[in-house]
Amino acid sequence: MTVAVIQMVSGENIAANLASARRLLEQAAAEGARLAVLPENFAAMGRVNTAQIAALEAQQQGPILPWLAQTARELGLWLVGGTLPLLPAGHQDGKPCASSLLFNEFGECVARYDKLHLFDAAVDDQQGRYQESERYAQGQSCTVVDTPVGRLGMTICYDLRFPELYSALRDAGAELISVPSAFTALTGAAHWQVLLRARAIETQCMLLAANQGGEHGPGRETFGHSAIIDAWGRVLAELPTGAGCISSTYAYAEQAAIRQRMPIWQHKRFSVAQLPRADTEDTP
Repeated sequence: MTVAVIQMVSGENIAANLASARRLLEQAAAEGARLAVLPENFAAMGRVNTAQIAALEAQQQGPILPWLAQTARELGLWLVGGTLPLLPAGHQDGKPCASSLLFNEFGECVARYDKLHLFDAAVDDQQGRYQESERYAQGQSCTVVDTPVGRLGMTICYDLRFPELYSALRDAGAELISVPSAFTALTGAAHWQVLLRARAIETQCMLLAANQGGEHGPGRETFGHSAIIDAWGRVLAELPTGAGCISSTYAYAEQAAIRQRMPIWQHKRFSVAQLPRADTEDTP
C-alpha cells in the first residue's frame, strides 16, 4: 500500500496552516495513499498560546480536531495528525500535552500518543534554548495501533534520540513508525537522517518522518528533509525544504523477508523495560 508524508512551513495563522495541509493531503490521496502523516505543530507554530488552543479544543470550540476528522473522512485517509496541544486525558486544566492523533478513514480518532520526551536543550542557533517543559506536560505511555497498512507505532520529534522507545514499539508489534517533527535546522543537519536510518535499521520498521522545513519567523528555522525510510535503512523518498508531499509503497513482504533473514529480535539477549501501553481507543 502507499503511504505519504507531508512537509510544511507552518506559521501562527491556524486557518492558513490548515488550508495548506488540506492541499497537500489532497495530493497524497490522489497518489493513492492509505495513510498520511502531518508534521509536528502542523496547525500552529511560532508565538502561539498552546494553553489557549488546548482549552478551546477541550471545549469543542477549536477548529483543529473537527478539521482532522473531516479531512480524514472526506479524503478516505488514515491520518496521523502531527501534533497539537491537548489536555491530558481526564484533566480540565494544567499544561497540555504535545499529542499526536490517529484518525481512521471514517474520521474517527482511534489512537492518541502524548510526547514522552520533551525538548529541553541548548542549541547554538538564534533561539539558543528550547524549553518544551515550560509549556507542555510529559506523556506517560507508548502507543501502537493497527491500521490497514500495518501496525503503527507513534513517536514525536525528540523521541527519535531515545532508541529504547523504538525498541518498545517493536516489542509491541510495530511495523511502521510515525515521526512528526520540527527538528531545528542546526540539529537536523547534524543528526536527522542518521537517527532516522538508525531507528529504522534497529527496529526493522518503515519510518514515516514528517518534518517542518523552512523559516517560521525570526529565530526559528527547521531542517526539512522529511523522509520515508524502509526497514533496511534505505531512503525511499525525501523532500529537502519547503512544503510538499512525498509518498512510497510499503512493501510488507519485503520487510518480512528482511526480518526473517536477519532475525534481530530472536537474537536479543537484553530487553528494555516495557513502557506502559496506552489504550488505543482513548479519544482526545
